[in-house]
Amino acid sequence: MAELFMLFVATMLVNNFVLVQFLGLCPFMGVSNRLDTSLSMALATTFVLTFSATLSHIIYHTLLLPMHLEYLQIITFIVVIASLVQAAEFLMRALSPLMYQVLGIYLPLITTNCAVLGVALLSVREFSSLLETIVFAIAASLGFSLVLILFSAIRERLSASNIPEAFAGTPIHLITAGLMSMAFMGFAGLS
Repeated sequence: MAELFMLFVATMLVNNFVLVQFLGLCPFMGVSNRLDTSLSMALATTFVLTFSATLSHIIYHTLLLPMHLEYLQIITFIVVIASLVQAAEFLMRALSPLMYQVLGIYLPLITTNCAVLGVALLSVREFSSLLETIVFAIAASLGFSLVLILFSAIRERLSASNIPEAFAGTPIHLITAGLMSMAFMGFAGLS
């Protein structure tokens, strides 16, 4: 149990996929303008990332590995991810049409989010246990969500601040993301 907790903390904070491993930067920068949009994107990505890593692990260990078809893992995982994104789109359109419109193009882009594919690939390479994969996927998705929501809150605050013209817009966002990355790297002593 302690090992699973350490895996959770290490994945969520120490090896955060966005700020430490630099995966998933497109939605991190693109959707983080407003807090409500970031929350919706975080929920959709959490759903897709967690279930895609779990399903990918099951498919890999029950079909691809026994049949010696490991070379099909990337194609298989992309199909799983795309199917889950379609399910998330369908659910969001049914449950919250307004949020579905607000997310716009970013919702289908979860399919190409390299963090989602990266978690699926890393989980089958690193973990033989389904429980470890689930903990890893949940921690990675919560870490992504945490960073996305924090960055969104900071960006909303920055939009109301008096920032010098040379730093306004993208420069201050990149500086802020760099400072957040350095702060998250400070968690390295925890593992």
